[in-house]
Amino acid sequence: MRFNSLLLPDADPCIVRRMTIGGSMFRFIDLFAGIGGLRRAMESIDGTCVFTSEWDRFAQKTYHANYPDNRPVVGDIQQVDAEDIPAHDVLLAGFPCQPFSIAGVSKKNALGRAHGFDDETQGTLFFDVLRILKHHRPAAFLLENVKNLMSHDKGRTWEVIERKLRDDLGYHIHTRVIDALHFLPQHRERIVIVGFREECDFSFDNMILSPKGQVKMSRVLHPQNGAELPVPPFTAGPDALVAAKYTLSDKLWSYLQNYAAKHKAKGNGFGFGLVGPDDTCRTLSARYYKDGSEILVAQPGRNPRKLTPRECARIMGYPEDFKIPVSDTQAYRQFGNSVAVPVFAEVARIMRPHIEVAVDQNG
Repeated sequence: MRFNSLLLPDADPCIVRRMTIGGSMFRFIDLFAGIGGLRRAMESIDGTCVFTSEWDRFAQKTYHANYPDNRPVVGDIQQVDAEDIPAHDVLLAGFPCQPFSIAGVSKKNALGRAHGFDDETQGTLFFDVLRILKHHRPAAFLLENVKNLMSHDKGRTWEVIERKLRDDLGYHIHTRVIDALHFLPQHRERIVIVGFREECDFSFDNMILSPKGQVKMSRVLHPQNGAELPVPPFTAGPDALVAAKYTLSDKLWSYLQNYAAKHKAKGNGFGFGLVGPDDTCRTLSARYYKDGSEILVAQPGRNPRKLTPRECARIMGYPEDFKIPVSDTQAYRQFGNSVAVPVFAEVARIMRPHIEVAVDQNG
């Protein structure tokens, strides 16, 4: 008998409760895995990961540090034949969102480059999901992407995705945009796509969602008063004070204030986000390493500071024992690209009975 981590909706998102579960119930594969956020969700309902694909070598390092399977993480999924992937019951994929995100589309338009399904480097990765689904016909899948996926290219991108999954492959699909603010002190809306090979009564309405905003930044910020043991290299000393390097320099703080004032004068909403213990925050993005402007922590009498990577882990719902073996820059990118773990743990919870039925039927 083994113990799995389960992030419950009513739990402190920084504390992972332990739940005793029996032997492995089903097998899943983890595509575009990042640092394994979707994997943690499926392991919380007693799934076993049998295949992982992630191309970024730094994300691979973090993944290996936290999930020591003694098997390699496959890099480019486009180079893997579907028949070489192990049989599985559930397919997970946080397929790359850059071609569909508002920021990504704007950047590609400015560069005169294609995006969405016309993007030859990333947009087509969705079709790798399709070819694997077509070959293995798993009982279920769980996909994640940015909210803007549904409105990209005036809805045509989503029409293609829906048609391929439902009409071409015959899956019964369910979609919902879920805000991590139900679980964490972070506004982070993502589209969740759940599919089942056989029709069932799965419904997102069965999720247990706390009112938005109940969890505050105090749950993730270093208290800096000795109540927390030092978390090197992010904090040090008897009071576990945050390292000085996370406080903005006078030059950067001045730049951000001037930048915000300039856009405010033009009627734009661009600027930094300043938070304290009683607040919630904006979406943590992969660009956070640049200046931290979307989430700055106020420090009375001093310039504000960036979140530490450990605080970023907490704000995404990762437990305290989650290892961060990479540089701050890479850690910020990884957590900014990650899923909010408690959201998908809850989705996995309501998927579980339907996966159980499908696995039993398959014998």
